Amino acid sequence: MFTSNQLAKFSDLDTILYQYILANGDKVAYMRIRELAEVTHVSPTTILRFCKKLDCDGFSEFKTKLKLYLDKNQAERVHDSYETMTEFLERTLMTDYQSTISQIAQLVAQSEHVIFLGTGSSGILAEYGSRYFSSLKKFSLAVNDPFFPIHGKYLKKSTAIVLSVSGETPHIISQVHQLREKGASIVSITNRKTSTVAQLADYPLSYYVNTEFIDDANITTQLPVLYLIETLGKATYKELNKG
Repeated sequence: MFTSNQLAKFSDLDTILYQYILANGDKVAYMRIRELAEVTHVSPTTILRFCKKLDCDGFSEFKTKLKLYLDKNQAERVHDSYETMTEFLERTLMTDYQSTISQIAQLVAQSEHVIFLGTGSSGILAEYGSRYFSSLKKFSLAVNDPFFPIHGKYLKKSTAIVLSVSGETPHIISQVHQLREKGASIVSITNRKTSTVAQLADYPLSYYVNTEFIDDANITTQLPVLYLIETLGKATYKELNKG
């Protein structure tokens, strides 16, 4: 509704209007211009100039945009994390997750190097994953810089565990290609098995939860990712201590 460029052009009177609208949007959407002028102690002309700065031809168009903005915000439903995790665990019990995790654990246990790869919130979880595995006696590193150079012969005997909600992040896809070219084995943890990253992986793990956004921020739950990291970490620890 309000962009940073528009906010930068606001005068002191515009800021007063802006703050009142933020706090009372549901009322303003049904006000007449004189009513808004009275409660904010500005002139109707000031309100019209304010509307122009928001690319509206007049107060009526501004109110229409405001109503659409309010309707959109009310329509956004944030899914309960408990419900999402319960659904994921129920699906996990009905699928062959454990068999795949056992195969991955054997691979990771035999690898000379383990690399967790991710950016954004997945990058934070990559750091958590590397620390968790290292605590379980399998030293690993995290790469959360999308421009981190990937070179070296040691990658041939390594396993990369790639974290990506969408599985379509260009920089991650590029790094996965580089890792494959160097001979690394790829394990992916993504939200969809049909994503590009999952298709490039030797062992794809997918969790299938609702993708959620608030404006442009991806708030898709990462609880299944934590579950898979910890389950895989403990399975690897058991492999390392066999016999």
